[in-house]
Amino acid sequence: MGKLWHDYGWIPVTIVGSSLFALGFVLFLQPNDLNPGGISGLAMAFVEVAGFGSVGTLSILLNLPLFVLGGAKIGKRFFCGSLLGMLLSSVLIDGLSGIANLTLEPLIGALYGGTLCGLGLGMVFICGSSTGGSDILVRLLKLRYRNVPIGQITMAFDAFVVVLTGVVFQDVTKALYTGVAVFITGKVIDAVVYRFDYSKVALIITREHAAIAQAIGTKLDRGATLLHAEGSYTHQRMMVVLTAVKKQQITELKELVMEIDPSAFVIVQEAHQVLGDGFSRYSQNSL
Repeated sequence: MGKLWHDYGWIPVTIVGSSLFALGFVLFLQPNDLNPGGISGLAMAFVEVAGFGSVGTLSILLNLPLFVLGGAKIGKRFFCGSLLGMLLSSVLIDGLSGIANLTLEPLIGALYGGTLCGLGLGMVFICGSSTGGSDILVRLLKLRYRNVPIGQITMAFDAFVVVLTGVVFQDVTKALYTGVAVFITGKVIDAVVYRFDYSKVALIITREHAAIAQAIGTKLDRGATLLHAEGSYTHQRMMVVLTAVKKQQITELKELVMEIDPSAFVIVQEAHQVLGDGFSRYSQNSL
């Protein structure tokens, strides 16, 4: 079962994520002339200018050359997953447009639409797929600029669509609300993609460094590193325990330290990524 999920588990996740993206677009963004950016946003602007066609169909046509580029650069798995995501989201956008007609306050539409679209795109991204279009270019840019979060790349790429929305609809207010939707989408993408990869790093300054390091290994099943340090005022030499733990283990770690040495000085901070035994493994295609 584990192997089956590893090999094919991305399919249901891609389906759910693509469906959420389409729902966010159709229910909250499109009725208010807003968009989440990318190819869908460009298609929406084109339909408004031309006066004919549909967003879903045009998105498929615009995606064809991008899929050739994306498939060649990133691989078969990304190509197949993105093709599934693009076709499903595009078909659902056209299929649901006729039955969904919610006209809300633009800010409400931007907030809820951006959240749903970001949630859907994030789910698609974490299984190594996309919904096509600008998502393919974003993934390619991510391979080049590996230290930049993928949500920030998406927001930068979609800034052009925000400006285009204001020009096409001749309404600065809609462009500003589209900017809100794009911003929310990017932030939710980062929250989904990186949410489960956050850990905690603790620096523990204590005289009981040996006992605490041993307890971390036996009770938390985590490693610890001893760092040589010196107090700046007393110039007294001491040892600092450095350890990385999962987010849900931090309370247990603090209780463990205080039980052994109530006078210990503990510094806890976020660790965006921890690579190694017991945590995640590095992959060239990781986000």
